Amino acid sequence: MKFLVLPGDGIGPEIVSSAVDVLKAADRRFGLDIAFTYEDIGFASLEKHGTTLREDVLQGARRFDGILLGTQSHADYPAPEQGGRNISGAFRVGLDLYANVRPARTRPFLPSNLSAGKTMDLVIMREATEGFYPDRNMSRGWGEMMPSPDMAISVRKITRHCSERIARRAFELAMKRGKKVTAIHKANSFHMTDGLFLECARKVAAEFPEVAFNDLLVDASTAYLVRNPEQFDVLVAENFYGDILSDLASELSGSLGLAGSIMAGDDLCCAQAQHGSAPDIQGQDKANPTSMILSAAMLLEWLGEHRRLAACSLAGQAIHAAVEATLANPGTRTPDLKGAIGTKAFSAAVIAHIEAQQ
Repeated sequence: MKFLVLPGDGIGPEIVSSAVDVLKAADRRFGLDIAFTYEDIGFASLEKHGTTLREDVLQGARRFDGILLGTQSHADYPAPEQGGRNISGAFRVGLDLYANVRPARTRPFLPSNLSAGKTMDLVIMREATEGFYPDRNMSRGWGEMMPSPDMAISVRKITRHCSERIARRAFELAMKRGKKVTAIHKANSFHMTDGLFLECARKVAAEFPEVAFNDLLVDASTAYLVRNPEQFDVLVAENFYGDILSDLASELSGSLGLAGSIMAGDDLCCAQAQHGSAPDIQGQDKANPTSMILSAAMLLEWLGEHRRLAACSLAGQAIHAAVEATLANPGTRTPDLKGAIGTKAFSAAVIAHIEAQQ
């Protein structure tokens, strides 16, 4: 198998290095035969090539079995016309990685930000190729404009094709979990756009009679996530809502740094941590690599399912188990979890658990 590795900005190189080390350990144990190819993105690419993402890197990613995408400092990039390309958006649209899968769950041995006694185990299925994002809702040009210095306009695109396929992925996932899907929308205000999204979700729901289906206004869903998160299994949402709700859910469950994430299409999958680049701790061996490591495990499990590679599925499960064992021990936690070990030592602990598994 061939993996493309894109370290990125801030703590990206450190946590991606941890994920690669863990993947190598899984490779040794399960015989995955992974070859890693590295390319620059972000500020490293901007300095060398005048753009945060070269088109040949993006298009060349199609030749790989999987992608490891590091964190990016998008807010600090120059304007797109000056080379500051939105890397995540480019991968999602350019490679049609339309399903951003973001789990969030509490762990009994770690504190959460929920009320006492509350638990969470859900997945947000976020459509990632359209919506309110100005770099992915026009065939040409940009989805935001300023007719005058005192007026700004943003355009949102919602299509039947994209809405139906993300809904179908959500129901397929729910069949493997708690058999419940909640469609998130604001159709009481956005009658046409969110109305179309909800219509598509209801249509797909009819194909899955075993799955309980309901819908919820996005503003109400934030309250329910805080007050009664146990009611949720799989939430399906358009791009903007899914982005916000997944951050809320992950932080409520304990931390943005504790959940994996993948961007998946029909033929290709990319592992990407849920959190940002955290330049304030860059190069200090303080970053928690859990999210990136679990994202790599999710990538292996995606390959196991879609390519029918049993060894990948087993390796992904082994990484998940090793991370849980590492987090369960207060002595092998990073500073954000009130622990005392660094990024490299955490990775080494995960690898030790992989190697010790029977």
